[in-house]
Amino acid sequence: MENLISLVNKLQRACTALGDHGEESALPTLWDSLPAIAVVGGQSSGKSSVLESIVGKDFLPRGSGIVTRRPLVLQLHRIDEGREYAEFMHLPRKRFTDFAAVRKEIQDETDRETGRTKQISPVPIHLSIYSPNVVNLTLVDLPGLTKVAVEGQPDSIVTDIENMVRSYIEKPNCIILAISPANQDLATSDAIKISRDVDPKGERTFGVLTKIDLMDKGTDAVDILEGRSYKLQFPWIGVVNRSQADINKSVDMIAARRREREYFANTPEYKHLAHRMGSEHLGKMLSKHLEQVIKSRIPGIQSLISKTIAELEAELKRLGKPIATDAGGKLYSIVEICRIFDGIYKEHLDGVRSGGEKIYNVFDNQLPAALKRLQFDKHLSMENVRKLITEADGYQPHLIAPEQGYRRLIESSLVSIRGPAEAAVDAVHAILKELVHKAIKETLELKQYPTLRVEVGNAAFDSLDRMREESKKATLKLVDMECSYLTVDFFRKLPQDIEKGGNPTHSIFDRYNDSYLRRIGTTVLAYVNMVCASLRNSIPKSIVYCQVREAKRSLLDHFFTELGKKENKQLSSLLDEDPAVMERRSALGKRLELYRNAQAEIDAVAWAK
Repeated sequence: MENLISLVNKLQRACTALGDHGEESALPTLWDSLPAIAVVGGQSSGKSSVLESIVGKDFLPRGSGIVTRRPLVLQLHRIDEGREYAEFMHLPRKRFTDFAAVRKEIQDETDRETGRTKQISPVPIHLSIYSPNVVNLTLVDLPGLTKVAVEGQPDSIVTDIENMVRSYIEKPNCIILAISPANQDLATSDAIKISRDVDPKGERTFGVLTKIDLMDKGTDAVDILEGRSYKLQFPWIGVVNRSQADINKSVDMIAARRREREYFANTPEYKHLAHRMGSEHLGKMLSKHLEQVIKSRIPGIQSLISKTIAELEAELKRLGKPIATDAGGKLYSIVEICRIFDGIYKEHLDGVRSGGEKIYNVFDNQLPAALKRLQFDKHLSMENVRKLITEADGYQPHLIAPEQGYRRLIESSLVSIRGPAEAAVDAVHAILKELVHKAIKETLELKQYPTLRVEVGNAAFDSLDRMREESKKATLKLVDMECSYLTVDFFRKLPQDIEKGGNPTHSIFDRYNDSYLRRIGTTVLAYVNMVCASLRNSIPKSIVYCQVREAKRSLLDHFFTELGKKENKQLSSLLDEDPAVMERRSALGKRLELYRNAQAEIDAVAWAK
């Protein structure tokens, strides 16, 4: 089971290196889900002495006032043999075998973060101690609770320390080690008071009673140690720390532990409790309990890690890839983004995404409706036919058939189709532009780079404008061609229809006969309708060929040509990503690496079990 604590140690070190130490963060935090033991106590409660007794080494700063001004994450690693040594996370390549130097480094690292003031900081110091005389254990030493600010400290220091302590111990995965001195009333204990607030049932609080040997003569701590004064789910543990005189004389920790065992074994009041008293028992009991808690939390941690990895990957995908540093890489990135945009645009036109169906609506509804509104029958009314036929004669009335009059009637009717043809071109152009806006919004990669987004949009609109002009020319030519050449076969068949239309070769004397003019109007209308039906099919073909097909084929061709001429600086200006997004991506990438490593570590331990 020792590998469970080692696993949590690894994950906590990784979290600390990443700046994840349980503070409020916009990023997901693994720290809060990892079980840990937080050491809580008031100033002068003997908190430091308890930790040193568990470790068996003098390594913590001492003095008056607030000595611990940053959380100390203390990880104990039991080794089978070899010399004891310590390592700091911020000095990964340096081993400390002199524990006086460890104490000095804790002081110096505290000052580096807080300055040479008496301020506090929530950023932890991470210390690992390797020794054959310790049990595998992780402890978080927190600043001592205080009731008043001393000189050089802000008035808020009391609240600041309490808030920092609460931020650790209020989390359900935190095991609370509440240190209280036996020579003070338990009702005034800072550690018990704050522990009761966050853990009212005492389900995750271990009570440690210090300074038992300093109690007034005639008094003892049996009621507390047996759980009658204040009951916790776990038995209270009493410890006897070294006295100040022992510390001044540098009394050996091994000797101090022996004296502690002798004290409980030889003191009548505590003799019956001696088997569960002392710092050695405390360390073993905490290690065993931490293992059990970690084991119970493994499934939940695995679930959290899997969920968080999916969330991090999704957000990184949304933020897009980081920007390349060289010109070639930047050019490649821009082209790839443009291709993604172009692919989305084509999907809109091809019906994979919505929007392209509006173009068919132009051909199937708008164009026929516009042609219908031309009202050729009104244009070919009796009065208008008579007028144009008469004008076509000039000074010489027609002798056989009014061919010139026919031509003028047909041309004047057909030329009005130019309007609906142009309108159809413009309608499709508007739809194509609308789809550019849609495709830009749906191209997530373009959201990264505002300048590139604008440039791609402008390039696409310029291309569509050029395609519209070409389409207008081609489409209007179709109408002009119909005006330029009339279908002869249509008119050659007219004389054969004697019953309906009669022979159009009439005497000049009945050229203004209403019946005759009516037949001319009917004939011209039939021809114009025939041409209209033809153009109704050919105009959409022209528009699709000149606009839709070209938009699919070469929307950004001109942009790509210009892009190839740009230098690194100009390419950089197109990839002007928001610095906040870059920082966010970097932070998410590191966090994702942490979670993936954590997943691999936990899975390995889970499979080993």
